[in-house]
Amino acid sequence: MSARPSFVVEDQSETIAALEKRLAPAKRIDTHGAVVFLSGDRAYKLKRAVKFPYMDFSTAERRRAMCEAEVDINRRLAPEIYLGVEPAGSDWVVVMRRFDEDGLLDRMAERGTLTPEIMAALGERIARYHEGLAPIRDGFGRPDDYRHSVAADIRQMLEQGARLDPPTSEALAEKMPAALEPYIDLVARRVDAGAIRRCHGDLHLRNIVLLPNSPGGKPVPFDAIEFSERIANIDVLYDLSFTLMDLCERKLRPLANRLLNEWLWRIAELPDASHEEALALLPMFLSRRASIRAFVDAQAAAVSDGDTSRARDYQRVALRFLDPAPPRLMAVGGLSGSGKTTTALRLAPEIGRTPGAVVVRSDVERKRLAGVPLEERMPAGSYTPDASAKTYAAMFERAERVLRVGHSVVLDAVFAKPEERDAAEALARKVGVPFEGLWLDIPKDVAQARVAARKGDASDATPAVVDRQFGYNLGEIRWRRQPPR
Repeated sequence: MSARPSFVVEDQSETIAALEKRLAPAKRIDTHGAVVFLSGDRAYKLKRAVKFPYMDFSTAERRRAMCEAEVDINRRLAPEIYLGVEPAGSDWVVVMRRFDEDGLLDRMAERGTLTPEIMAALGERIARYHEGLAPIRDGFGRPDDYRHSVAADIRQMLEQGARLDPPTSEALAEKMPAALEPYIDLVARRVDAGAIRRCHGDLHLRNIVLLPNSPGGKPVPFDAIEFSERIANIDVLYDLSFTLMDLCERKLRPLANRLLNEWLWRIAELPDASHEEALALLPMFLSRRASIRAFVDAQAAAVSDGDTSRARDYQRVALRFLDPAPPRLMAVGGLSGSGKTTTALRLAPEIGRTPGAVVVRSDVERKRLAGVPLEERMPAGSYTPDASAKTYAAMFERAERVLRVGHSVVLDAVFAKPEERDAAEALARKVGVPFEGLWLDIPKDVAQARVAARKGDASDATPAVVDRQFGYNLGEIRWRRQPPR
């Protein structure tokens, strides 16, 4: 039997044995920070007596406080799961309502049952959660904090030695700081703009579950970080990045792209340091998330003498996130019902750097300008030429912000006027990126049937709108034309 790792500071074998006897028959799940027992319709989570640089459960008093903090924080996210705290000998356990583990998003990913619709619901849920959090401007998140955190990530990865791949660790030690330094001013502005909040902090797929009894069967995040404000007080985009990284590591980039776009469509503006501008930090965010996962998995393997091949996979993914990919601008036009958004979302994952292009939609911009929720219809009389001009201007402005930080864009709008199409091409020339225009042709009856069947979409188009559009003088269309699909 191997010696107890140095970060395990107390023998909890008696407590664990007592819980096993009391809860039998129970399924036991071990992680580097907890032992979880699944018994009947309940789950009981015992915090391990461990002390890491980022997590301290070294005393019974500390473990009790962290149990109580876990329940308090997670009830804001998943009140249907978290029930309370109970004593367990000299220790304490978090008591949760048990759920079907097959609903965990990591298991759904393994089975291939995650869908774009689930990602859209998750993006909406996370955006709403982030919106409800108060900005933190006097805590962690300033440039030196980032520098120290990246240095700590690198140090902890290097300390794993042969449990990870040393050459990859060395490459990341060079590239991660280089991905941060050009954007240090942006980091400071994100703090001042209010992007730092008390977030979930550990938002990977294993910490999200699809509950049958949740509203609309939507995914529910749980197991938020309770033990460290330094880890949880983070940029909202960094919070989302864990889920994005997890999806990309599993080769599910289209789902990551769908999640990112839904979140961007719904998160409120931060004019002084926009979320689009923050995409400059996304390669570093994704790389950090994968690197942290690598050394955490390596530490977990040390507890159980387990295999570290998955941890090494995370390292390689972390390095790939830092590979540059030049930005591109694509525009998808066509009359309502032609499938613009479906096409844009299908093409976006393959364009530019991970996890693909940002889809900038005129329908979303119109509702943002009016302060109308995406699923609500605009008031009567809203679709005027002046309102349309302002919508296109806002769309181009957002696209320019994204392109200027090196991220690709797919524009999604009708583009019925030649001057609107010209403006899209002019934007590409202005920023100095390649441009591709795609025009979708569609029979009128098919377009009308599609818009009549829409539910919960940002578009307000109706069959009558389609009928009017088919009377437009579209002028010469120089973009590549795609027949109906």
